[in-house]
Amino acid sequence: MDFLKKHMYPLLTGAGVIAALLVFSLNVPHNREANIIESSTLTILSPLLQPVSLLSGFVENIWDSYIQLVDTHRENIRLRNDIRRLNAQILEGKEALLANQRLEQLLDMKKNVQAPTVAATIIGEDVTSWFRTLVINRGSSSGIREGMAVISADGVVGQTVKVTPSTSRVLLLTDHASGISATIQRSRARGVVKGKSEMLCTLEFTTREEDVKVGDTVMTSGIGGIFLKGLPIGEVTMVKRGEYGIFQTVSIRPSVNIPHLEEVLVVLRGGYE
Repeated sequence: MDFLKKHMYPLLTGAGVIAALLVFSLNVPHNREANIIESSTLTILSPLLQPVSLLSGFVENIWDSYIQLVDTHRENIRLRNDIRRLNAQILEGKEALLANQRLEQLLDMKKNVQAPTVAATIIGEDVTSWFRTLVINRGSSSGIREGMAVISADGVVGQTVKVTPSTSRVLLLTDHASGISATIQRSRARGVVKGKSEMLCTLEFTTREEDVKVGDTVMTSGIGGIFLKGLPIGEVTMVKRGEYGIFQTVSIRPSVNIPHLEEVLVVLRGGYE
């Protein structure tokens, strides 16, 4: 500190002279020959100009690198946004394809049903230990009444139990309150399909003498007036004949995968006000 205080003015004077000489040398015109003073100045300052030039180049390289990094970052952001947009379009395309496949299957079922139908989309569900129902987006304004059959491309879903102008509640075939007159396709044995817990059903009132086997297909019998004859209900998964009693116990797995159901057909036939 004492050295700086003592030599402050000489140091500042020298720095000023060097700065002036640097400015002078940098502003020497390149289109004429330098005089003696200019040549001497450039000779004296050449050792100083080289580090300044190197420093200037170093700073310029750093600035160029920074600009490139900024541009690269912006490009990465743009590319990420493009990827997100393309992924969204791919997902939308897959959803549209799957929906189209489901609707084609539903259309095939519609062609096989000898009655007018209306397509509906599931918009709600109530699957508890007590009730098993769905809500669809069609109601009385579409001609739907309570007590009409509801089916899908795979078979029987249930029947309408509560109808408003724009929505309907569907009692599923797996609900305890549901009962559908049915027939074993192979042997023509008859019974009533009743809902059971855990998305299963049972075929009741089938006598022990009736020919029922695991793997048999269960169809609607057409008795009762709600469901048309010949609609798939499910497949027999268990048959149990006890030593006593006149009936056998038959378990059925529904043909319709209810948890994955999205669209249905309501058969505009029968029903009640």
